[in-house]
Amino acid sequence: MLRTGGTLSAALGLSLGVGVPAFATPGGPGVSGTIISQTTVGGTDYILRQITVPPGQGTGWHYHDGTLYGFVEHGTLSHFDSGCESDGVYKAGSSLTEPAGANHVHIGRNLGKTDVVLDVLYVLPHGAPLSRDAPNPGCDFE
Repeated sequence: MLRTGGTLSAALGLSLGVGVPAFATPGGPGVSGTIISQTTVGGTDYILRQITVPPGQGTGWHYHDGTLYGFVEHGTLSHFDSGCESDGVYKAGSSLTEPAGANHVHIGRNLGKTDVVLDVLYVLPHGAPLSRDAPNPGCDFE
């Protein structure tokens, strides 16, 4: 946990305030992301991004090549795994971790009435995309 906090602190200290548009995860209308900071150390990219998910929308099904550490700034994020089951409901002030790999396909959804705003630290192999699209695993929601 200390290592994660140190990594997040280091990423926050790099280029804070630089608003670079980010490649959007294939999500619903209005889902957006902005890269706040990024750096590469060794063979690892550290990317701090703020993501906004409007009410009734989701991130789209996806997975990551590295671990993600998230913090919910505003709203409530409902998180679902590839078994179509909720694997977490994260309210403002909550943190979450998404493990790496194609065996961790998931979707984040905003089932509330206000925007969900997330601060996410991506810890990825150098050059990896922020996320990789995945098909809906058979859930009756997208």
